[in-house]
Amino acid sequence: MAHSWGYGPDNGPNTWHNSFPIALQDHQSPIDIKTSEVKHDSSLKPLSISYDPSTAKAILNNGHAFNVEFDDAEDKSVLRGGALEGTYRLKQFHFHWGSCDGHGSEHTIDGVKYEAELHLVHWNTKYATFGEAVKHCDGLAVVGVFLKVGDARPELQQVIDALSLIPTKGKEAPFHNFDPSGLLPGSLDFWTYSGSLTTPPLLQCVVWNVLKQPITVSSDQLSKLRGLYFNDEQESPCHMVDNYRPPQPLKGRLVRASFH
Repeated sequence: MAHSWGYGPDNGPNTWHNSFPIALQDHQSPIDIKTSEVKHDSSLKPLSISYDPSTAKAILNNGHAFNVEFDDAEDKSVLRGGALEGTYRLKQFHFHWGSCDGHGSEHTIDGVKYEAELHLVHWNTKYATFGEAVKHCDGLAVVGVFLKVGDARPELQQVIDALSLIPTKGKEAPFHNFDPSGLLPGSLDFWTYSGSLTTPPLLQCVVWNVLKQPITVSSDQLSKLRGLYFNDEQESPCHMVDNYRPPQPLKGRLVRASFH
């Protein structure tokens, strides 16, 4: 049986094109944001982010990362503005990170990686469902937030504390009353470009909004992420580390900035 995709030597990002040929197409993510080539666009509106803590519902280990899932039946936790038309509802957020003292962000800035990267995933409500939205190039909007080691992030601690409930693949637990806006930096200045999911099926359905300002987390908080496992409880233990895709070729795409 073929290995499902993952981040190991036999099933990692450099093999994904075998099962997902879209991996070689022109609008793949993440990218290296070359600041000298970015164009400031004064027509970009500020990002408008409004999250309702009551929409948080569950946290789960999917064997690649962990997701915090939200109730997206109504316009309660939404993203608007930037390069977006209309309203996008929050579906889930997740992180990508490196190994011990390693850098694991997906996007890079002038070739430089951060320790980790948060992705807040929203879908365009002009489509009936999340599943329908991913079939369109404006279907999803992801807000990317860089994490660097520094002071602990108190607003992250509720998430960190819940990880002990989902150590292995397939584990899920209720997760309520959480406001993800506490994971955003003070400034919402952003870069935007058209791209894809950074995990299979790598669909080219994402308007990316990568925030310029990182947030700080403590090394202890980061190490708790690395305490999770890729495997389910029947399999031999394999720590969840280096779960990121390297930058993909820009292939002529324009990266715009909301700031000078």
